[in-house]
Amino acid sequence: MTSAAAQRPAAPGAGSARIDAAFADLRRRGRKALVIYVMAGDPDPGFTARLVPKLSEAGADLVELGYPFSDPVADGPVIQAAGQRALHQFPTVGAFFDLVRKIRAKTAVPLIVMTYYNPVFRHGEAAYVRDALAAGLDGAILPDLPVVESEAWRAASLAQGFASVALEAPNTPPDVAREIAETSRGFVYLVSLKGVTGQDRGLGDNLKERVARLRQWTQTPLAVGFGISTPEHARHFGTLCDGVVVGSGVVSRIAEARSPAAAEAAVLDYVRAMRKGLDRG
Repeated sequence: MTSAAAQRPAAPGAGSARIDAAFADLRRRGRKALVIYVMAGDPDPGFTARLVPKLSEAGADLVELGYPFSDPVADGPVIQAAGQRALHQFPTVGAFFDLVRKIRAKTAVPLIVMTYYNPVFRHGEAAYVRDALAAGLDGAILPDLPVVESEAWRAASLAQGFASVALEAPNTPPDVAREIAETSRGFVYLVSLKGVTGQDRGLGDNLKERVARLRQWTQTPLAVGFGISTPEHARHFGTLCDGVVVGSGVVSRIAEARSPAAAEAAVLDYVRAMRKGLDRG
């Protein structure tokens, strides 16, 4: 179970400080972070609004909200399909922020949006950060924005206390990895494999060496994702990093359920199992 603080509503605008506090609290308690991804609006925004606070109660320490996008280059088939199902739910970025407000009114769990650069660019980088914070988001992951091209985005985020979470991959060159380590806020997202979400081929190759490399340059928390789908995965990778990110296993259970109630029950059972696996590490 997460701390009581993660279950209480909080004022919007905490930003990266809320993420930092969550990781600090986990560190004090000798635990690792369970980051749960859900596709916002799948099967509908009301379901997402009801589910996310319960994810915290089931053991999630942070929640990633996927923003449905027409060209999700980093997503595997499971999450792509969820994005297609939810694409019509948010005709504007503002509609997505309305959902975030409903979630934030019920929980203080850190919320991070995983989106792509096009919606951010069209909204305006500084305006996106401002409106995201006002809605209750704490950070963002933009998988298609390379760190070497992200200076304006990082500056807008840093100026307003918003966590710009960068991704580091198995084939990231050392000089780029160092820039990621030194500029990522909230945590560094380590991609566990070469490919898209939901795969397990090559899972965790060279991860130990990458963690050691990044630790030369930063004490920012390191969380690993892409392909983490079983309690055993959580246990193993939790021994190497500060947290694990779980997505396709959650999204697939929602897609396969016969009703929203069944989907909620299946997801919460799965999150509890992943929490137990992570704690065994």
